[in-house]
This record gives sequence, C-alpha cells and structure tokens, in this order.
Amino acid sequence: MSSPNAHTTTPRDRFADRSAVVTGGASGIGLATARRLLAEGAHVLIGDYNTEAAEAAVARLESEGFRGRVTWRRVDVAEEVDVEALMEAGQALTGRLDVVFNNAGIGGAIGPIVETDVAHWDATFAVLTRGVFLGVKHAARRMIGTGGGVIVNTASIAGVAGGVLPTPYSAAKAAVISFTRNAANELAEHRIRVNAVCPGVIFTPLMHNGREDAAEAVVRQIQPWPDRGEPEHVADAVAFLASDEAAFITGEALAVDGGYLANGLLRVHPLPGAKAKADYAGITYGLTGRPREVRRLD
Repeated sequence: MSSPNAHTTTPRDRFADRSAVVTGGASGIGLATARRLLAEGAHVLIGDYNTEAAEAAVARLESEGFRGRVTWRRVDVAEEVDVEALMEAGQALTGRLDVVFNNAGIGGAIGPIVETDVAHWDATFAVLTRGVFLGVKHAARRMIGTGGGVIVNTASIAGVAGGVLPTPYSAAKAAVISFTRNAANELAEHRIRVNAVCPGVIFTPLMHNGREDAAEAVVRQIQPWPDRGEPEHVADAVAFLASDEAAFITGEALAVDGGYLANGLLRVHPLPGAKAKADYAGITYGLTGRPREVRRLD
C-alpha cells in the first residue's frame, strides 16, 4: 500500500502566519489535520475534551518540530461558553482567525430506534450538530470583523445515504451537510467559505477498535479503491478546502471515501462486529475519555 502522507511530508507555506482551530484535534482525523496545517506554516490551536490525549498530542507535535506554533484548550463543543472561548483563543494566536475545522465527534447513540433513549439522541446531536453550529457561529463572528476566513465541518458519508452507521449518527451528519450549505450561502457576503468533508471508512483506533485486520478485510468488500482510508487522506482534503486553491468553492460536501458511495453496497456494515440488526442499545462517547453506556437487548 502506498503511504497516505507520502506527499505531505515537505512543509510548504500555504498557511504561513495564519491561525487555525481544530476541534477533536487530539487524535485521528483532527490530529492529522493539525499536523498538516502546521507543516504548511499555520499556528494551530487544538480543542479537545480529552485532557490526557490533548497533552500527548501537543507534546508529540512539538517533538516533530512545531514547538511554539501549537497549543491546546479543553473544550466541550456542545457548550457555547467553551466554544466561544476557544475561538477567541484561536484569534489571539495571530490577531485574526483564518481557518476553523469543526471536527469533534462521538459515536453517539446506538441500537434500534425503538430502544434509543431520548437523552442519548440529544447527546449525539449536541456534539455532532450543535457543536458544528456553535463552531460556525463563533468563528464567523470573528471572521466577519477581519475580512473573512474558511470553515470546514466534518460530516460523513453516513449523512448522504442510509444503512452506513447508526440512525442518530447518520441523521446528525445529514444535518451538518444541510447546515453547511445554508451557512455557506449566508456567510458568502462576508467572504467566509464554509464546506464539509464526508469521510468514508477511515482507519483510526476508534474505527477498528483493535481489530485492524478484520476491519480491513470487511472494507475491501465494499470500497473500490485498493488503499484503505487513513486520517491523512481527510487532512489532505481539509487543507485543500481551507487553502486559497479552493477560493471559489463553498457550500460543498466532499466525500473522501475511496469510492465507497459510488459502489452503492451500503448494507455491508464496515465495522468489525457490527450487525445489521443490533442486539444492544446505548451510547458511545468516542475518544473523549467518557465510558460508553451500552445495554444488551433481550
């Protein structure tokens, strides 16, 4: 397999002297994107709920040569006061806020609709959808005052078609796509571009849950492209959308999925152990450090 980041190892200056905020930046897609923006000259503020993971991520990035240009702040993206403070801190990096990647997420509510707790449904939308709304709101407030900027939101192929992931997650990501398009329309007059990326099956610890080989075998049944999806693939797409090369692109939801959607075989569940008919219900909080709440159904 070719290296997913073979062409991203040479630093460039597309984002020199620009500031960027990356939520969920302590791991996976967020960490890969933070690294990519740093490699191209940006000053990056990572926002994450998981303190231990964020501290480790910043230490790692500093060891890679980015000391002095990366920092972090704890944030619950579902809480407006946290998000407002995060965007304010991001602007303080250089005096303006240039790029915001609203990427933080959780697995969310799982199980059949009739067994889904409303509190778990609400918690899923609080992070995945309200978190994006708050990120756009408070990023735009600062960008309007400084002549514009770029916002990229993490949606998912699950928001485009059914049968990919649990219903609450899919519905929340569909809302992100719709919100992105409407926000792009509203904010265009302020020279703020708003786009979304829709990752397919991306190999992160959260995705394969320690069963990497099994996950890859299943993915190969449904994904036409021979290489598996890596966080760096999505980081490449985010960097492009955030760059001046995408200056005429706004309101788009870009699938980064190795042809998964094009294949159309969406009823094949990509995650190891996933079942077409779940025999469990509850909620998973991803890499936030919060324990999942799952119960087995009779």
